[in-house]
Amino acid sequence: MGTPGAGKGTQGALLASRYGACHVSTGDILRDAARQGTPLGLEARRYMDDGHLVPDDLVTGIVADRLASPECGKGFLLDGFPRTVPQAEALGRLLTERGQPLDAVILITVPTEEVVRRLSGRRVCPDCVAMFHVALQPPATPGRCDRCGGALVQREDDREDTVRHRLAVYTRETAPVLEHYRRAGLLREVDGTGTREDVARHVEAALA
Repeated sequence: MGTPGAGKGTQGALLASRYGACHVSTGDILRDAARQGTPLGLEARRYMDDGHLVPDDLVTGIVADRLASPECGKGFLLDGFPRTVPQAEALGRLLTERGQPLDAVILITVPTEEVVRRLSGRRVCPDCVAMFHVALQPPATPGRCDRCGGALVQREDDREDTVRHRLAVYTRETAPVLEHYRRAGLLREVDGTGTREDVARHVEAALA
């Protein structure tokens, strides 16, 4: 867990690889559906483009379907879910039915202005979905994808005004989820600043 731009996707992928777990990223699933123009994707895009959270029942259904897949049978890592208390409660009921309780909830903390810098500088290739950053990971040719040569764009939800709105939504709707897991004794807080390797060490130490 963490604000948009805290590094959930990066650390989630590293953890999933280390432990052989299924990496479930609701953001990736929703964006892929939006690119493909599916009914789910078109509905989700309306919310994402405005910086709003996708409705609880829509996201919870996606997660339930994913966790039921064979590749998630040996364990899973949730990235970007749950984001609201109703989602956390629905997840608890789902995992109780499956007999797979959560081992821990990792909260990656990053200062607000650092999050704005990270997200507003991101650029993505619409053709191959490669990701770059104008300052932290610039492409070899400005504005062009290193992988396929496509023109890089800034996603609507990465524009600075939308980023700040997303952070406000997070504080209002997602922060209460942290208290939910803190009371359950599952929450582990780690510093999300520094290099990817630094943060990974912080995460592993928190799990240990």
